[in-house]
Amino acid sequence: MEHLYISLLNGVIYGLLLFMVSAGLTLIFGMMGILNFAHASFYMLGAYFAYALQDALGFWGALVVSPLLVGLIGIVVERYILRRVHHYGHAHELLITFGLSFIIAELIKLFFGNYPVNYRIPGDLDFSAFTLGSLNYPAYRVFMGVVAILMFIAIYQLLTRTRVGIVVRSALYRPKMAEALGHNVPLVFMGVFGVGAALAGLAGAVAGAFYTTNPNMALELGVLVFVVVVVGGLGSLGGAMAASLLIGVVTAIAVGIDATLTDLFALFGARAWAEQMGGIFALKVSSLAATIPFALMLLVLLVRPNGLMGGKG
Repeated sequence: MEHLYISLLNGVIYGLLLFMVSAGLTLIFGMMGILNFAHASFYMLGAYFAYALQDALGFWGALVVSPLLVGLIGIVVERYILRRVHHYGHAHELLITFGLSFIIAELIKLFFGNYPVNYRIPGDLDFSAFTLGSLNYPAYRVFMGVVAILMFIAIYQLLTRTRVGIVVRSALYRPKMAEALGHNVPLVFMGVFGVGAALAGLAGAVAGAFYTTNPNMALELGVLVFVVVVVGGLGSLGGAMAASLLIGVVTAIAVGIDATLTDLFALFGARAWAEQMGGIFALKVSSLAATIPFALMLLVLLVRPNGLMGGKG
């Protein structure tokens, strides 16, 4: 039971990390309709910027400045690259952001090397938050979860309770009316893209100290972020949170299951059939944990094509 509790906690924290990264992508797509394939690269930039700045500014200073730098890069990307191809449709946006992700990865290798860097948890957060049975739970994991929850609350309040949110939503749904009222719609979109990139940068700055900061971290998380956005529903902030937690918890629990798929089918009286099938049914559930998010995405798309909380197409 102790192992189950730890797995659930780890799954929730990992799910909240997925939300931190996917929130910016959800915001960008929901407000602008742009599928940004380089979004996970902004996450990686946040981690590397924080690593580079921590000696000069300390951990907390780097945690503030690095997302701002990533947001500035996002603004430049939207203004001088994406805006030029936006009217050509999603295919051009995907292709150009796909290429941008490779450029960012190569620049990271050029400046920091093709190996992990020594970005570590600060000493004032390197302690045990509480003890569960015989295991001490790291305070930094709790810190990551708190940052993700605060991020969710801040974005939700900004979009639903402030004038800024009203302007952003009006620029999306009624751009000509927003322009007639004196709002600069391209400037609004540029700001939204910059904020989305900054959110990914913040996720990288926070998570990079706990997980390994390396040139492949964008590739490792990039596809999974798109899975989260699709499962939650394109453009749905609440859906992104629900999908992130679902994927995080299910994956964390699956990693700790040593039973095979045959054993699971035996619970439904189908052991003989599963044994006859062999192959994948003989594999342990833990070895299939990495494929579960994609299977979940397929299931959700079959049952609910718009995602868990996506609007009707």
